[in-house]
Amino acid sequence: MSLQKYSSCRLPTLYGFFDLIIYRNERNEELIVMISDGLDLIHKTPFVRIHSQCFTGEVLGSMKCDCREQLVYALEHMGRKEGGILIYLQQEGRGIGLGNKVKAYNLQEKGADTLEANHMLGFAGDLRDFDMAAEVLLDLGVHRIRLNTNNPEKIDAILSHGIEIEEILPSIGNENPYNKDYLRTKAEKMGHIQLLGIPMHMLDVPNEEKE
Repeated sequence: MSLQKYSSCRLPTLYGFFDLIIYRNERNEELIVMISDGLDLIHKTPFVRIHSQCFTGEVLGSMKCDCREQLVYALEHMGRKEGGILIYLQQEGRGIGLGNKVKAYNLQEKGADTLEANHMLGFAGDLRDFDMAAEVLLDLGVHRIRLNTNNPEKIDAILSHGIEIEEILPSIGNENPYNKDYLRTKAEKMGHIQLLGIPMHMLDVPNEEKE
């Protein structure tokens, strides 16, 4: 595995206590993992959120996306309900970086949607790497999860590493006048799932067994 545990601590948060673990790869890029206090990774099928960094939404309170709402929902659920694992990927702007994300915002103000703006800047629609998240789960000894996502690419990445997904749980966010086009693009052009609490066998999601 290219990722290795680098440091860890027990962290008090607004949502409860978590074990905070930092992984690093050979390029010294860091990945952040939070595990709710006392979570049984051996006998429990954990709630898992794989979340990509969004400085504009999570720190500045931007209303152009629903990233902060999704993150807070996951942390509250993990800290105050059943527990779980958060894997936080530092892949701002679907992997194009903060500076290019701001350029994409300018193009969106001129009428481009989020995918079109990325393409106009010379990038693919989504450059994020979710394989790292699967590597972390396997390193933690987790082979079966309940995944909090609407994104089919995250589902494919997890399944491709032999991790079983027992259930898909939706990411929670709210539509507003500034993010409605963003949400529509995710659903219509990126195939994001908009169903609630659907068991994996009921979803038409490709995996190795079906193929």
